[in-house]
Amino acid sequence: MSQDATPPSGRPALLRAKTLVLAAGGAVLFWFMGVPLPMLFGPMFACLVAALSGASLKGVGPVSDIGRTVLGVAVGASISPAVLQQVPQMLGSVAFVPLYIAVIGLVGVPYFRKVCGFDLPTAYFSAMPGGLQDMVLLGKEAGGDPRALSLVHATRVLIIVTIAPIVLIYFFGRPLSEPIGAPASDIPAMQLLIMAFAAIAGWKLAERVGLFGAAILGPTILTAALSLAGVIEHRPPREAILAAQFFIGLMIGVGYVGVTFAELRKVVLSGTVFVIILAILAVLVTEIVVVLGLASPVEAFLAFAPGGQAEMTVLAIVAGADLGFVVIHHLTRLTLVILGAPLFAAFVGLRRPLKGMDE
Repeated sequence: MSQDATPPSGRPALLRAKTLVLAAGGAVLFWFMGVPLPMLFGPMFACLVAALSGASLKGVGPVSDIGRTVLGVAVGASISPAVLQQVPQMLGSVAFVPLYIAVIGLVGVPYFRKVCGFDLPTAYFSAMPGGLQDMVLLGKEAGGDPRALSLVHATRVLIIVTIAPIVLIYFFGRPLSEPIGAPASDIPAMQLLIMAFAAIAGWKLAERVGLFGAAILGPTILTAALSLAGVIEHRPPREAILAAQFFIGLMIGVGYVGVTFAELRKVVLSGTVFVIILAILAVLVTEIVVVLGLASPVEAFLAFAPGGQAEMTVLAIVAGADLGFVVIHHLTRLTLVILGAPLFAAFVGLRRPLKGMDE
């Protein structure tokens, strides 16, 4: 995600402190207003409004990655032998994921190329519904405009994360009130230590082998293995998941620091229109999957919503959806998008070979 320019020496710590205070104020305000997911939306909108008002803000770097590791552990802990037995039943709906991506590309690339005037690599990586940082880094390596890519994908995530809860509450009757986890005091200390180990070790091991989305996928894989072995029997504590929501919301808002009016008019507006296109495609695929009896409406909606994996994980938890079902579909989408990027680059002869990246 795009960050503001490097501040003078001595200022980064002050800017981070200001950003944290602002985000905390937004969380408290939304909490008292009774807004769903206040720890996600409060920081997100507080930082977004401040960023668009011209305020200097700064993200919290590795701390946000730690928040993603918490969600990775939550996902991994939900993968049990019972979930694995359901995987064959998911194959019918998973088969729609590559078709879904292909249609997005066929619609999105011409839209960004012909309508928005983007160059080919920027158009392609703007259209692909991968992880925000993955698409920015891959697009940059391919010769695309990293600023435009960052704003397009930040806009996609922002709008999807804002609208999805409204759809869940008012169209599906899900109040988003499911418990996100037991308090830390109710979880055995050894379980907390093992989950902390799985979070950090999974993250660093995944980074070492160059796995994309290391901060969330590494902990997911290691925790899933420990869960299947019966070593991990709990989900991360409520406090940890709330903290993860806080930092994810903060980083989405901070992504708009330094946005100019020209960028708002062209890039952000282009991204907003594309989200409408994505929403139409997602609704069509969701409806087909539900009509064919391959998934329930809530699970299908969350599985095909083109938001970030971390954000969709949070929504699946609070909506009481089948977390394993939702995550497998998003992992399939992200994997296919990432693996398809070098093939696309080679096919059209883009500037440089693509390197590995992290989410």
